[in-house]
Amino acid sequence: MTAKLMQHQLTRRQILGMVALQAAAASGLTRIGLQSASAAEPAAVDNAPAIVIGSGYGGAVAALRLGQAGIRTIVLEMGRLWNTPGSDGKVFCSTAAPDQRSMWFRTRTEAPLATFLWLDVVNRDISRYPGVLDRVRFADMSVFVGRGVGGGSLVNGGMAVTPLQSYFAEQFPTVDVNEMYGTYFPRARSVLGVNSVDPAWFESTEWYQFTRVSRKHAQNAGLRTTFVPSVYDFGHMQREAAGTATKSALAQEVIYGNNHGKRSLDKTYLASALGTGNVTIHTMEKVRAISRASDGTYVLTADRVDATGTVVETKQYGCTYLFLGGGSLGTTELLVRARETGTLPALDASVGSGWGTNGNVMLGRANHLWDTVGANQSTMPVMGIDDWANTANPVFAEIAPLPTGLEHWVSLYLAITKNPQRASFSYDSGTGGVRLGWTAAQSAVSVSMAKKLFDRINSANSTIYRYDLFGSSNKIFADDFTYHPLGGCVLGKATDNYGRVKGYSKLYVTDGSLVPGSIGVNPFVTITALAERTMARVLAEDTAP
Repeated sequence: MTAKLMQHQLTRRQILGMVALQAAAASGLTRIGLQSASAAEPAAVDNAPAIVIGSGYGGAVAALRLGQAGIRTIVLEMGRLWNTPGSDGKVFCSTAAPDQRSMWFRTRTEAPLATFLWLDVVNRDISRYPGVLDRVRFADMSVFVGRGVGGGSLVNGGMAVTPLQSYFAEQFPTVDVNEMYGTYFPRARSVLGVNSVDPAWFESTEWYQFTRVSRKHAQNAGLRTTFVPSVYDFGHMQREAAGTATKSALAQEVIYGNNHGKRSLDKTYLASALGTGNVTIHTMEKVRAISRASDGTYVLTADRVDATGTVVETKQYGCTYLFLGGGSLGTTELLVRARETGTLPALDASVGSGWGTNGNVMLGRANHLWDTVGANQSTMPVMGIDDWANTANPVFAEIAPLPTGLEHWVSLYLAITKNPQRASFSYDSGTGGVRLGWTAAQSAVSVSMAKKLFDRINSANSTIYRYDLFGSSNKIFADDFTYHPLGGCVLGKATDNYGRVKGYSKLYVTDGSLVPGSIGVNPFVTITALAERTMARVLAEDTAP
């Protein structure tokens, strides 16, 4: 089959999938497939050859490749389909004006920035609703995750970074690096729709003045900066700036979703999966238990909730092949619970361990009055400060936007540090959930590394940190949350070298729980590429008749 024909088929599948998504949204369906496009919701299907839990990056890859292989597949997603405009005509609300669509069953938003000038002007009271962003809180760490068809792709900053090859090899010593960088990373980037900002436009536009100021300050400290690619369509962004397209990235939209321009998974992998005709997505259904029947098939218990969070139905599903794509938190919790409650007692003892934050630390710097960052800022980062080669203090710092519509002289960053600290999840029999053993002392390791880098930048530019962004206690470094949860079911430990879960056949992990706590950059391209590698091997070896 020629590459041109393959691309034509993929485009056709995407179109078919988008039709199914639109039809489901228009009809208010919770089950999405090509059959939905005709009229009525199909009857519930309790059994399928394959089930995928979660529709984030790992789950979306599994769904597409299973569908292409002709294997009937159900995807179970705990969030809703984000395809229906609200009363304002928009699917998603903006960061600056959050409403009930913003947060997963909260009565108040919980943005990473808590205050501005020590004032509580960032967060808003909202109505409880299955919003698109969740902040899962543990004792000393909280984790931001996406809720909806497309998972984290709906709420991230779109930075589609491939990790440094040497660091990938360090983290995955048993994986063929040449195969990853020659086959699976390119495959992932192609389907995700990765592209790069036009350097000439970047240098001239007001929307990235904030990035150019941070670049200047980094260079003054002798530090290297690098452009990073994105899944946001930069052609669309340029049309936004020209006034010929509806603004999204240029309208303060990011952590609560983008209405235009962003190539989230519902527009790429998942649309193509639905277009095969073999994949159905069930929304608002959270899997809470996994067991194994006497014939070796898997039995799942899932609760379906309504828009108030009330459980309206508890269902059981059965499958031969089970793919876990619920993310580092979701997948790990399911497997830890299954092992400790005895429904999957043969799971490896390492399940639940090897978890890390990817070294995330957020901070802000106060610039001089003449170093204006611009009232207008794109929400899509396009550059990072790359000091990863500094063996004494490896840090990659994303130059992040702070789009308020006003000049504020703040340079904001999300630093990724090479923090070696790891934690484990333990089962809480009282609640049926899990506890995370991460401590504040482990976060302090990341803070120390970020501080060394940004002390250099402040010293070179005679600037200081901002003390007013993360609460009333003059907190400089936000080290109590992560955007990049990684680990819990580490490749080669809890699984074999291809994500097959040890102790059980036809049980697979395809998400960020495979990554041992750190990858040095925004992780979703790595997660996608590893899932592609897993699916290629599984379909070749495990599903043959």
